[in-house]
Amino acid sequence: MGPVRRKWWADRMYLMGGEGCRLGLFVHHTDAEREFAYDRKSHVGTLDKALDQAAANGWVIVDMKKDWKAVFPAR
Repeated sequence: MGPVRRKWWADRMYLMGGEGCRLGLFVHHTDAEREFAYDRKSHVGTLDKALDQAAANGWVIVDMKKDWKAVFPAR
C-alpha cells in the first residue's frame, strides 16, 4: 500500500488551528513577467479550490503582481 495522500488544505487547517494568534496567508502567483503565474485556469496548475478555501477561511490573499514591489532583488 502506498503513502496516504491528504487534501492540500488538511495541513493548512492544522496550522491554523489551536489557541493563540495565527496568520493564514495565501501567496497568489500572478506575476508571469517576474516569476510564474498560476491561477484558476492556468496551464501550470489550477488553484480554484485553493483560492476558494483561502477566502472562505479568512486568509490574507497576497497578489504577487499587485502587492509586491520586488519579487527577486535586483542584482
